[in-house]
Amino acid sequence: MNWVKDILKAKTVSAQEAAASIENNSNLILGMGVAMPPAFMAALADRARARNRLDRLKVYYMHGSRSAAETILQPDLMDVLSLNCLFMSVHDRAHADAGRVLGKVWIHFIPSMFHQVGRLLTERVEPECFVTTVSSMDRSGHFSLGTNADYAGDVVRKAKRVIVEINPNMPRTFGENMLHVSQVDMAIEHEAPLMELTSPAPTEADIAIGKRIAEHIPDEATLQMGVGAVPSAVTNELRNHRRLGLHSELLSPALIDLIRRGVITGESKRLMRYKHVFTLALGDADMYDFMNDNPSVVGYPASWVNNPAVIRKNRRMISVNAALQLDLTGQINSESLDGRQFSGTGGQLDFVRGAYLAPDGKSFVALHSTARKGTISRIVPQLNETTITDPRVDVHHVVTEHGIANLKGLSLTERAHAILAIADPAFREELNASARKLGLI
Repeated sequence: MNWVKDILKAKTVSAQEAAASIENNSNLILGMGVAMPPAFMAALADRARARNRLDRLKVYYMHGSRSAAETILQPDLMDVLSLNCLFMSVHDRAHADAGRVLGKVWIHFIPSMFHQVGRLLTERVEPECFVTTVSSMDRSGHFSLGTNADYAGDVVRKAKRVIVEINPNMPRTFGENMLHVSQVDMAIEHEAPLMELTSPAPTEADIAIGKRIAEHIPDEATLQMGVGAVPSAVTNELRNHRRLGLHSELLSPALIDLIRRGVITGESKRLMRYKHVFTLALGDADMYDFMNDNPSVVGYPASWVNNPAVIRKNRRMISVNAALQLDLTGQINSESLDGRQFSGTGGQLDFVRGAYLAPDGKSFVALHSTARKGTISRIVPQLNETTITDPRVDVHHVVTEHGIANLKGLSLTERAHAILAIADPAFREELNASARKLGLI
């Protein structure tokens, strides 16, 4: 134990020293979400502000945290830091909007399916330095990537330099997310509360959607649940199910509740039985505590967890995600709103495809039928001027509070009728007229 402690001691530096080591005009990759390193980012912002031999730096990341908003997402740093984001958070959107007001592009969005991000950041981008938050070192000299295996699990193996920010609050999780002290170039010690995100209480529409989807989920299914109130509403309806499994991009408090209740056991899985597989976790302190040193909770890179070729190996794979818009042909937009990037492609299409390929697998994409207090229909005639997250050929089930439609194998005319049936009644006549004008019915 003493020799690994000695190695760590020799590599431990201040956040300022770590930031000072970043080369000018280089590529820096940061851990995402919970794993974004707050002390390092604060020191990097100070260095960029002081123009201390740093006049240009390309920064790559996903889902900027509040700490990022308080440090690197600052207007006065945008002539130094070039921010490249692959999934927008509320903080990223606010920063991008602030730049747009001034006619500036402050965040450069990179579209990518989640399972391809690790490859993109190690092949398309030269990973000159990777910085992420890790758990405390164990007696064998290993850190854990904790909540975030995602692209970190790939980048940390291929980056020229690796800097870790050690936070004792980061849970120690298992799987393919361990990092030995010998593989680290610098270490920063910084204790801070982890980023938390709680889902809002489900609305009546969420509950109705949750009930509809849960009716189609059999016992012994393997689950993937996205983020938001709808996936949480679905899990609330699964408490009487038996022998469910987990192979999910996201690990959330709602899924932890099913594990604690003995509903998710993993005993019927074909792939990694008895293991609760995730690639990123986002929740509250109670969830992080449950994950810590729990051998059943295993994190693997998104290049494996989100790969449709891997997802399809599960039996009765069930994928549940949320959308922003649906058109009458079955095209889905889950990432842009009012002409701006709202979130990202993420892993939705990965699981839409993978779940359908699995034996007895099903994917569900849910959305409220209206927005802005019922004044706008989320079901539109055609998605011509916005992002298509899920092509119509991939979409399986679409769900609103008014019903569920299985689009596989349906003609465009049959699709239009099926989707009209789950639209809000107040907009059906208008949508029907649009469908006729488009020659769909």
